[in-house]
Amino acid sequence: MFGYIFKKISYLSLKNKNKDMLQDSESGENNSEPISPDLEKNLEVIKDILRDSSDVTIHEFNFGHDRKFKGALIFINSIADKEEIHKNVLQPLLYGELLLRDKVDMDFNKMDSIRKNLISTAANVKVTLLSDLLDNLLAGSAILLINGSKEALAIKPGKRESRSIEEPGTEAVVRGPREGFIENVNVNIALIRKKIKDADLCVEKFVIGDKSKTDVYIVYIKSIANPQLIEEIRRRLKRIKIDAILESGYIEQFIEDNPYSVFPTVSNSEKPDKVVAKMLEGRAAILVDGTPFVLVMPLLFIESFQSVEDYYARPFFASVIRIIRFLSYIISTLGPAIYVALTVFHQELIPTQLLISISEGRERVPFPAILEAFLMLFAFDLLREAGVRLPKPVGQTVGIVGALVLGEASVEAGLISPIMVIVVSATAIASFAVPSQTDSGTVLRYIYLILAGIAGGFGVIMGLLAALIHLASLRSFGTPYLWPIVPLNLSGLKDALIRMPLWTLSKRPEAIIWKNRDSYNQGQDMMPSPYKKDNNDSK
Repeated sequence: MFGYIFKKISYLSLKNKNKDMLQDSESGENNSEPISPDLEKNLEVIKDILRDSSDVTIHEFNFGHDRKFKGALIFINSIADKEEIHKNVLQPLLYGELLLRDKVDMDFNKMDSIRKNLISTAANVKVTLLSDLLDNLLAGSAILLINGSKEALAIKPGKRESRSIEEPGTEAVVRGPREGFIENVNVNIALIRKKIKDADLCVEKFVIGDKSKTDVYIVYIKSIANPQLIEEIRRRLKRIKIDAILESGYIEQFIEDNPYSVFPTVSNSEKPDKVVAKMLEGRAAILVDGTPFVLVMPLLFIESFQSVEDYYARPFFASVIRIIRFLSYIISTLGPAIYVALTVFHQELIPTQLLISISEGRERVPFPAILEAFLMLFAFDLLREAGVRLPKPVGQTVGIVGALVLGEASVEAGLISPIMVIVVSATAIASFAVPSQTDSGTVLRYIYLILAGIAGGFGVIMGLLAALIHLASLRSFGTPYLWPIVPLNLSGLKDALIRMPLWTLSKRPEAIIWKNRDSYNQGQDMMPSPYKKDNNDSK
């Protein structure tokens, strides 16, 4: 009996679901109907669809000779520029025909005639379907309907409000451009075009999101980027079916190669010069409207320790800084684990005097070393998250005061040993040196700590081997993640852990362009020398 009732309920639920889907499909079919030449009918359909939207304005008016033509202007108050609509649309329609009184043969029923002679703005598009009309209206355009015309004119707004271009707070540099992307995708594309004045720069548009209809652009250099890479990006974007795209992080999670990996395979940046530099190496960028973070792919693991500022400084300093970043990543991930492994399992590896100092500091601590490390790391992550979420003045105060108070009070209370405070502090400082690997470093830090608490140094080594095997198996859009180390490429090593001078970096990364494009980005004999004569020198 219960089985029968359950089947009946399931049947009714499925029936209602199919009914709703049928209604949605019918409404979608109605929205795909062509625009009727009857103005009143079009207005009734639009009013019925947008009946619950109070910010939709429908302005009906008469125009033309003797005011015998009837039209309607539809726009959304909250996003449309009313001054531009009045100046470029209403005023020419109502008063501009007075200047054309001698042209009695002008047909105001035809949208092409109005578009060419009366509408003063160039940003207009003809639409013939009701669905396209609604999409343009909801995107901020003003819709012009004329009685007797099967077409509508979507007048796109001019400049929309956006914040000014400024240096991004997440990627501050000492030397380099002080500009960053903003939330307006058109401005972001303009920033890229200002740096690449080439006809090969391609911009492809996609609209993703059933409800948001977010503009997503693929930007690449046609003569450098591999066509297979661009086709793969297109394929992954087209398969995205979602209600809304609110940030580029949505796109990243749908197109990444290994979603279960702690290591990112798609990079992001707010700096136009960084994105352009990567595009010149054969990569492609994805720009999403509404966010300043631009996605770049493919991504190499070694890029996490590189900065765009490295190429603006001389190679010696840049190489030292890169090595420091690499060591910082090792410290941030392995620091607490190595401390626990040495103090619990391998005391013989610690110098005697240091071991005595550690033992004296841990004499009053009631917790084992692994629990002590967990508590301190949890406190650090808590303070960092609180400092980010709170307002800036309060966040800085919480971060500084909280760290000082918690650290000193915990040591005085005998809950934490002084050496553990030093270890966790060094780990915290080192974690900020490689911001692109913050996610992977945080996860791996806890994993290595657990392995060190269980099996000491052996557990840490096994964890490192597993991580290396995983990294060697990763690919980012067909590119080996550990290139140029695995597989080994001597030319790529010039710009890996150290940076050779720019005049030696004449080739683009072979793993990025896949050896089917122009591999040289500069002349092959560019070493500066005041004693070297030019080829054109006649002396």
